[in-house]
Amino acid sequence: MAKKKLMKDTAILTGASLAMRCIALIFQMWLVSRIGAAGVGLYGLVGSVGFLAATVAISGIRFASTRLISEELGLSRAGGVGKATRLCMAYSLFFGSASALILYLCAEPIGFLWVGDARTVMSLRILSLSLPFISLSSVMYGYFTASGRIFKAAAIQVVEQLIRIGLVVIFLDFAPSGDLEKSCAAVCAGSTSAEVCSFILMLTVFLFDRRKYAKRAEPSPRLPARMLSIAVPLALSAYARSSLSTLEQLLVPRGLKKAGYTANGALAGYGTIQGMVFPIIFFPSCIITALAELIVPELTAAQVSGHKNRISHTVSALLRKSLGFSLFIGLMLFILSETLGKAIYHSEDAGYYLRIFAFLVPIMYMDMVTDGCLKGLGQHLWSMSFNIADALCGVILVYTLLPHFALKGYIAIIFFEEIFNFSLSIWRLSRVTEIRLFSQPKNEACRE
Repeated sequence: MAKKKLMKDTAILTGASLAMRCIALIFQMWLVSRIGAAGVGLYGLVGSVGFLAATVAISGIRFASTRLISEELGLSRAGGVGKATRLCMAYSLFFGSASALILYLCAEPIGFLWVGDARTVMSLRILSLSLPFISLSSVMYGYFTASGRIFKAAAIQVVEQLIRIGLVVIFLDFAPSGDLEKSCAAVCAGSTSAEVCSFILMLTVFLFDRRKYAKRAEPSPRLPARMLSIAVPLALSAYARSSLSTLEQLLVPRGLKKAGYTANGALAGYGTIQGMVFPIIFFPSCIITALAELIVPELTAAQVSGHKNRISHTVSALLRKSLGFSLFIGLMLFILSETLGKAIYHSEDAGYYLRIFAFLVPIMYMDMVTDGCLKGLGQHLWSMSFNIADALCGVILVYTLLPHFALKGYIAIIFFEEIFNFSLSIWRLSRVTEIRLFSQPKNEACRE
């Protein structure tokens, strides 16, 4: 992928992401006013379980499809793209269906025993229906990313976001005001329906697009083995990481209750940070997330071609730009924290926590880019092992500190986890490529 192509795709993905986040933030403001911080907190608990189920549904196939198709294109085997895509589709269909069945059948014990709130059972069952569609869409998204036509997937995501909001608003009209269980279920119903619509749109566009690679077939050595060697280890490590992350999120309201909060008070505290502050924190990161995603095929192609200097140049330039951007955003969020909290949520607490987490923005944003670089260089297992260690520390700290330090302890834990994860990631990246953060690479390295 040429530099101009990378910049163009980054601009497209950033524009789409920015549009979606603007829409999502406005919708979040409305949702908080409609179901309250406690309702947002309850939906967050359902979402944490749904995230784990989606991890099982995807089972590493999104990155595996991106990497596999990027390898075929990087080795000039365009005829192998179709076979790689079909193989990934079969894999995703199996895991997506299995995860949906498990979540639907186990929703009641999960809601009662795991989450500890019976009001989540209905929402979990509704959410389970979306999992096969999420899994299959992940393969097609990986295809569009690797083939350099990310604008098609980005456009579908914007449409999906609009459909999601419209359906949630409609479904919430049927939910009694103040009924957190049915309100949460209505939001899940809107999200599930939007995933189905997104899949139909994605599949339609994909079927027209893939004809470019369907005209001729080429031998692709060890294609199933290569896919499994990427997807299975990544899936296993993702299971571990997601399980620990979900457990950590579920332990937060319990820890706050032990610290003296009421049930709804604990959900409100958790919902303020996770459902109100973090959407603002991550709103400007659309540029960073776009670069982190699109850098994967760029670095993969350079790696299989043996261009080490180009890898070093690309990684170093990306880190420099990301550092400057993240420092600027962190400063702006710190200065405008009180204004944003009151303007968006009419909440002084949101502004207070936003000012605290503004200090963490450079670490969060740089970690996203570093992870993307590691994945592009085939270091995904290292990245996932760091995430597992980070999540394990989080579970231990939440379980031990929250009953004594409440929300202050939770904030300290988030700071520790982010700094710990980024330190390990940047260390590994510096081991696999030369990073020139404060100096320009040599001209010949740029021309390679």
